[in-house]
Amino acid sequence: MTKKLTVGILFGGKSVEHEISIRSAINVVQNMDKDRFEPVLIGIDKKGGWFQNTEVSEHIDTGDALVWYPTSEGHYLKNIETDKELKPDVVFPVLHGTDGEDGSIQGLFQVANLPVVGSGVLGSSVSMDKLFSKRLLKEAGVPTGNFIAFHRYQKDQVNFDDIETQLGLPFIIKPARLGSSVGVSKVNNETEFLSALDETFQYDQVILIEEFIEGRELECAVIGNEEPIASRPGEIVLQKDYDFYTYEAKYLDKDAVSIIVPAEVEDRIVRKIQEFSINAYQSLGCEDFARVDLFLKEDGTVLINEVNTIPGFTNASMFPMLWQDAGITYKDLISRLIDMALLRFNHYSQLKTDFQVGASE
Repeated sequence: MTKKLTVGILFGGKSVEHEISIRSAINVVQNMDKDRFEPVLIGIDKKGGWFQNTEVSEHIDTGDALVWYPTSEGHYLKNIETDKELKPDVVFPVLHGTDGEDGSIQGLFQVANLPVVGSGVLGSSVSMDKLFSKRLLKEAGVPTGNFIAFHRYQKDQVNFDDIETQLGLPFIIKPARLGSSVGVSKVNNETEFLSALDETFQYDQVILIEEFIEGRELECAVIGNEEPIASRPGEIVLQKDYDFYTYEAKYLDKDAVSIIVPAEVEDRIVRKIQEFSINAYQSLGCEDFARVDLFLKEDGTVLINEVNTIPGFTNASMFPMLWQDAGITYKDLISRLIDMALLRFNHYSQLKTDFQVGASE
């Protein structure tokens, strides 16, 4: 019998999206192929402490404390309670937002020489930073909305009238490096603008101000590396009087939205969405999988909003639903993502890390 691969499932995190990560991780563990994989549960609490847990729950700090232990042969995690090494065969970060989706965790495990499911340091950090991702998308010719960015030190220079002239009303203010609509506001007038500005700068040093795009909100799932493939898009339809797809609408109000999979979109638009989604995925250096969020305007214009390198895996999350619609079960999807990560790691491991001048081939 083939030995099971141990898969380190990272969840929680020092992030405003901590709770969403826990919900996603529960689903990943439940749907993992237990004949092939043995999940090892690694929770990170809101203070940044690491713990080995026996189940995925909000009670992360009740588990055994873990520390990173450097040696001459590499780095690994050590369980303080049992004094045992913890070095899974592959790591699956089910983390959203800061320190989990921005390249930080990916870099840590790269140094530890462990394969990680999902985009590496570059793809993760670039995709997480909405300012740099939009700049790269524009450079690559991928259509996206108009935007302006400001750093905290420029706060006194942010002028409502100038922004209205450039972007019109309403417009959107958001942190440059957060997800799940945390800290996002729709602005209709100067009073709302001043309040939103203060609110948004509480979450990030850099804010993005974007034109408000009137259109259908769609999402497209992408998986793969050398030849990535894209799903048919799904649609998010707000059912209540929300100004936009807020955190509350996403996670707290079960009646806020309808998720339509697949979206009712004509085939030529579907092909355009899939083409733009793959282009965005590759332009930002994504690996293994991602969810691409976009807008479809009434005239058929498609605009990429952002790329999420660790999309939600909850029961209401679009990413697994889109692949289920394409005939890939949740269990098979998890297996495919892990297999891609291991294959990619094997390819990277074959690269030379030593160079000697004049050495023969």
